[in-house]
Amino acid sequence: MAVYKIFPTQDATMYSLYPSMNTGVDEIIESTTTAFGAFDPDPQVSRFLIQFDTTTINDIINNKISGSDWTAYLRCYAANVTGLSEATTVYIYPVSQSWNNGTGKYLDQPITTNGVSWTWTDYSGSTPWQTGNFNPGTTASYSSTVGGGVWYTSPSASQLFEYSNPIDIETDVKNIVSAWYSSSIPNNGFIVKQASNEEFIDNLNVQVEMKFFSIDTNTIYPPQLEFRWDDHRFNTGSATNTIINTALLTCTLAENPGVFFLDSINRFRINCRPTYPPRVYQTASIYTTNYYLPQNSYWAIKDLYTNDVIIDFDDTYTKISADSQSSYFDVYMNGLEPERYYKILLKTTVGGSTIILDDNYYFKIANK
Repeated sequence: MAVYKIFPTQDATMYSLYPSMNTGVDEIIESTTTAFGAFDPDPQVSRFLIQFDTTTINDIINNKISGSDWTAYLRCYAANVTGLSEATTVYIYPVSQSWNNGTGKYLDQPITTNGVSWTWTDYSGSTPWQTGNFNPGTTASYSSTVGGGVWYTSPSASQLFEYSNPIDIETDVKNIVSAWYSSSIPNNGFIVKQASNEEFIDNLNVQVEMKFFSIDTNTIYPPQLEFRWDDHRFNTGSATNTIINTALLTCTLAENPGVFFLDSINRFRINCRPTYPPRVYQTASIYTTNYYLPQNSYWAIKDLYTNDVIIDFDDTYTKISADSQSSYFDVYMNGLEPERYYKILLKTTVGGSTIILDDNYYFKIANK
């Protein structure tokens, strides 16, 4: 299996309440609906834009995935979500006009206007977002203040949020990424917004505020475009080693120098043996025989400090492979935050027992 993460080249929030304000380097991106009650019957909304590099996307599909079945997920980590008193759907569309990030933050004094905003695709007074005579397959929506982006109606993606569900965005956007890759539509990034019939509602009881960390966050939770594909191979060739058949097992990781750079790709090999091997009469040490993990074995990565799961166990995308030497798995380090320590977990099923192996398999990502 493989998971490959990339980070945005730019992101920004557009606010209908501040139609010329740029927020290109703010730590937060948000999709909100805001009502003010009787003293101001004009409700307001915000939507955010997020873009990933086209060359990098094409390189991943052409040279890393290389024909394997794949998918891509947009991941945005929640900073604060309020108002989920009922189900809310967030929609993700491909943007149809190009835009410029700018260098503003929310409510700068004076406000910064040198990048994308509710009204403008670039600096204030530049090219406005289209508000009519839309190109085929594109549309927009707004209330009293025109603007707020223009997007293709198809392909699209969505995610339902409810009070008891996770509040991070983790949405399959392969259909949009595939359209960029095939050049069916240009890559101007995503626009993330609430449903048009849920925006601009003058109702104090319907105010959903969804705030996520941006690429400019000082946390370890920037947005990501996460590619996943199945690179699992279980071909032991002429090896005489057997698959381990006891739940009392010991595993260690080989090929783990402990420190990796961001552009590293590492193949971790697994040394596995019974914790209590049976007694046999032989001249060689019984501890030198390496066993394979069963085919239904997986790996995961957690942040050592926060204990957050960075890459979770997955029946398709984190399966452990095997060759004539040993069981193994490959990890692309590029999507991990630098100067942090990570822990590898292994999961397998032996004799009907599911086992999680957590035996201090640590490594660090270092800046160059």
